[in-house]
Amino acid sequence: MPATLATIKKDLESRVGSKILLVAQTGRKRQTERRGILTETYPAVFIVDLDQEENSFERVSYSYADILTHTVEIQFYDDCEEKYA
Repeated sequence: MPATLATIKKDLESRVGSKILLVAQTGRKRQTERRGILTETYPAVFIVDLDQEENSFERVSYSYADILTHTVEIQFYDDCEEKYA
């Protein structure tokens, strides 16, 4: 991902509607992996609608700073070899 908040936001805005894989750091040596669709971007956060078969809640939001600090890592399925199931 790009190195500034502005470029991260611009990159995500251009990919609204894309299927993504999120890997979020949830504590000491723990990660949470979620699949969903990037639905909205706002000035400070972005929203992901989650796959209902895998998650108990519908949406999550993260800040662009989470990507900058590598607390959240995003992979777009059109960039991956995997297929979204």
